[in-house]
Amino acid sequence: MEKSNQYSGMILSEILEKCKELNICEKRAIEDEYCELVFLGEEINKWNAIFIDIFGPAVKPKGVKPAKGDLKLTGKYGGILDGQTLFKRDFENGTIIAMFWPWQDGSRVTLKTALLK
Repeated sequence: MEKSNQYSGMILSEILEKCKELNICEKRAIEDEYCELVFLGEEINKWNAIFIDIFGPAVKPKGVKPAKGDLKLTGKYGGILDGQTLFKRDFENGTIIAMFWPWQDGSRVTLKTALLK
């Protein structure tokens, strides 16, 4: 089923606005075309629910080997590994990707989002 048009012109700041009730441990970069932040690993299900609502199911779920296209798409931002999650969706202003990178100790997760034009 096609996602609602409510997100057709979504920009990164609007995605972060949807997450405002969740805890952010660290804001590493907040720019128009790239955002990177860190949140608590125990809240990953809450973050995941928001991103599924916006993007639909992950194009590369955690535990799945990334396809060559996933690696190419994410290479500029550090790539994507088996234990990480990748969301992708085309919007009016370009393609937005979002990656969840869980830390090895499970305590935190780095979120990277980018607007690709």
